[in-house]
Amino acid sequence: MAKNSKTVVPEAREALDRFKMEAASEVGVNLKQGYNGDLTSKQAGSVGGQMVKKMIKAYEESMR
Repeated sequence: MAKNSKTVVPEAREALDRFKMEAASEVGVNLKQGYNGDLTSKQAGSVGGQMVKKMIKAYEESMR
């Protein structure tokens, strides 16, 4: 399956990168700008999981 790497909202790229770096620091994963292929699956998954957790929390708070 081909990956579509076109960003739908180019202006969001920078905000998403900041969000990812913030989530990584919260779970103790040292991300660097650019390629992070040296991360373990566990580290990468913990960053993604933290991002989802924060997005769900923000959504739930917006519904109040």
